[in-house]
Amino acid sequence: MTMKMEANQPVIEAQCLRKSYNQKLAVEDLSLTVGRGEVFGFLGPNGAGKTTSLKMLLGLVVPTGGSGTLLGRPLGEPETRRHVGFLPEHFRFHEWLQAAEFLHFHGRLYGMSPKRRQERVAEVLELVGLSDCAGQKLSTFSKGMLQRIGIAQALLNDPHVVFLDEPTSGLDPLGRRLVRDIIQSMKEQGITVFLNSHLLSEVERVCDRVAIINKGRVVEQGALAELLSGEFEVDLRLGAPSPALLEELERLAGPITANGSVMSVRLQDEAAIPHLAEIVVKHKGQLLALTPRRSSLEDYFVQVIEGDV
Repeated sequence: MTMKMEANQPVIEAQCLRKSYNQKLAVEDLSLTVGRGEVFGFLGPNGAGKTTSLKMLLGLVVPTGGSGTLLGRPLGEPETRRHVGFLPEHFRFHEWLQAAEFLHFHGRLYGMSPKRRQERVAEVLELVGLSDCAGQKLSTFSKGMLQRIGIAQALLNDPHVVFLDEPTSGLDPLGRRLVRDIIQSMKEQGITVFLNSHLLSEVERVCDRVAIINKGRVVEQGALAELLSGEFEVDLRLGAPSPALLEELERLAGPITANGSVMSVRLQDEAAIPHLAEIVVKHKGQLLALTPRRSSLEDYFVQVIEGDV
């Protein structure tokens, strides 16, 4: 099947998707859109409904209500899956198979020709840094190597969209960097990535937009740059600040928080940063360091979940 989509059509779209199990509501309102070539982060605390949401989008679970599309087609169409890659969080691979055998097996499930399988297996093994392990049984792989072979199988079929559920779980810093590089490469190729991860620092590095789900509902959604564009803090390290200097800083930025020799002030606009330096100079203070510190995704996530946003 050739997937035909309009240029501005969302790759993933969900409208009021719901799922209940024996009258227990797992997802109450999943509403989101993901565009072509986006790296989209899907975040939420444990028990928020992330896994159920993911399964509904993939067509592995039938929604109780609502609607959605994947690659322009209704959720659950089997043919659509030929163009989807998926790495589940709790994968169980065939440990008795060698790495290359495992990938060839999945290639046959996709209906790939022997020639194309041969080419693609070599490509994805190289991509995840496991070319030298092609003949090694999965039973001998470390957790990090299994995670990488899982990413390889998710990319085997040249997918249009890839769902990655905790792809950096169990990886060391070098492994996490490799995954980030792979995600960036997918983005450059126009592949859409739907990323579920509890490592918010990783999400902040690679994602264009995010959605936050809590208690079965999407409570925030938007571009990272916009969500994190609010007020921020500036750390100042001053040498023997005078009372007059501190008083004027408080008039500009409100209460000052002190941590040893470092003082923190909160600003609404980064355009006020030069004025901070001017105030210090005017009062003949010693400006030893000035460090802007914008709120992180982790800070924002906590505020959303605790209801402060």
